[in-house]
Amino acid sequence: MAHLILASSSPRRRELLTQLGLSFDVYSPDIDESVHLGEHVANYVQRLAQDKAAAVIAKFPDALVIAADTSLGVDGQIVGKPESKAHAFAMWQMISNRQHDVFSGVCVRTKQQISSIVVRTEVQFQALSTQDMEEYWATGEPMGKAGGYAIQGIAARYIPKIHGSYSNVVGLPLHETVQLLTAFKALN
Repeated sequence: MAHLILASSSPRRRELLTQLGLSFDVYSPDIDESVHLGEHVANYVQRLAQDKAAAVIAKFPDALVIAADTSLGVDGQIVGKPESKAHAFAMWQMISNRQHDVFSGVCVRTKQQISSIVVRTEVQFQALSTQDMEEYWATGEPMGKAGGYAIQGIAARYIPKIHGSYSNVVGLPLHETVQLLTAFKALN
């Protein structure tokens, strides 16, 4: 197998990829993550995954690169990572007592070949009180997380159900990633 590189600084993606028993290095490229005017969340995460993979393959042309990006979609709006407590509270008010979508774009790439997919999971959140939000913010867990929450952490208490891939909500849909790698004959 070619030298495998995960194009991400996310510890969650590292943990998920490690679950597959793969040996890989990590290199996090610096790309522009600005949202394009009118861009749908599915297109956004796919574009960022492809841009990350392209940046890493340019630096390591003999590698096999896995890149991913995850964002939430609420009423057609892209919900990224909280920049402040007020921003996190605004996000949580948007998803409180309703369903939202988590999208991950995954791109597997070599110098000669590229393949990508977008995975969508529906997540139901319970109604959040101001006290719930204050307590969750105080844990420190929300920072650096799409939508300001980690389903694999304390936030699980607020999520009564999901429809779709759990690992997608964490940040890397494992089943689909394996399918992409298998198509590249990277897995036995």
